[in-house]
This record gives sequence, structure tokens and C-alpha cells, in this order.
Amino acid sequence: MQRRLTDKLEELEARIQARNQKVQQQSLCKPEAGLHQIQLWAQRHKLGELIQLRLEGGQIVMEPQPQGVARHLELAGYYGITTDVAAAGMDARQVHDSYMALQKVEPDFRAMKTGALEVQPIFLQKASRTRAHVFCCMLALKLVREMEMEQRLRATFATTGDNPHTITLPDAMAALSRLCLLHYPTNKSGEVVTKLPHPNEAQRQILQALPVSLPRM
Repeated sequence: MQRRLTDKLEELEARIQARNQKVQQQSLCKPEAGLHQIQLWAQRHKLGELIQLRLEGGQIVMEPQPQGVARHLELAGYYGITTDVAAAGMDARQVHDSYMALQKVEPDFRAMKTGALEVQPIFLQKASRTRAHVFCCMLALKLVREMEMEQRLRATFATTGDNPHTITLPDAMAALSRLCLLHYPTNKSGEVVTKLPHPNEAQRQILQALPVSLPRM
């Protein structure tokens, strides 16, 4: 942080020198306009409280503010979170946890759009069917997060960095999608017997890692 601050101040000094030289060489250059531009640059790089800029004889002068610099370095690495939710609605821990949970939003969108759930493309003409399609994808995403499938699979089968042949979340969902009910007609009367086939070895390992038990039929 100290190095970054030093670099910003050095760049600011270079800009001030260049502007002062331009004012000296070109009579039409207004010192006030140059001061305004330099102040905007300093504010944009969060240097407004660390320096003081003023004009002396048509030249821009910069004065560092030691107390502001010391305060800036003291708070380096810290951040604050603000919210418009009343204190009675959420305490500090809940506000922090809600903010940190935002890091899950982008992976969730990626999983829904281009990952295992594939919410797109949507070839539907009625709005109600589109809402139903998205609702099912959101429900599937909720189940994935509730079961902590990705974490459980990593704990059991490791990651692709450790094992290139590991079972990833898309692999697991593709394998489990092959578990479907089979309907067998028994006689001419139309009676049908429904059976759930036994999972194969890969499906059994995935179900054991989650852990999920299949219903008995």
C-alpha cells in the first residue's frame, strides 16, 4: 500500500509539473482550469484527503497532509460495509455474511447458464412456460446448493487438479440423470409395474458421496 501511494503521488507531481510548464509556455492556458483538472484526478484516485492543492503565482502547488497519509496507511487492508437495512432488521454479522454470500452469485449464474443446468437456450412461446422452465432451473440450483454437491464430490473424488479423471458436478448430474423409472406392462389389462433400476458402480459412489438414498420400489 505504501508503494502504491508513492506511485500515485509521483504521477500526480509529474502531472502538476507538466501543467505548470504548459501555463508558462502558453499564455492562453488558465491556471484555474489546470487546478480543477488536477483536483479531479486526485479525487478519482482517492488522494483528496492526503494532499492539498492551491495556486501560487499561477503555478499549482501540492502539499502532502501527513495526518491524512498516516490515517490512510493505518486503515490499509480494512474495508467497511454499509446498508440501508435498519439495525433491528440485521446485525453486523448478518450484514457481513450477506455481503460475503454475493461471491456465490456469479458461480450460480454460470452453472445455470453454461454449466450443468443449462437454462438457455429457451425455445418456448408462452410466458408461463418460460417462467416454469426458469423456476425448475432455480429449484435444481437450490437443491444443488442445499446438498452441497460440489463440495461433497470434491471431498470424495478430489479435484481435476489432483485427479484428471475425477467426477465433477456436471459428470455427477449426467450420471444421475440416467437413473429413471422403468414402466413394465404386465398383462393385457393395462396394468403397469414401475421399477427403479439398481445404480451402477459410478452412480453408487456418487450417491454415497452426497449422501443420498434411493427409495425402495
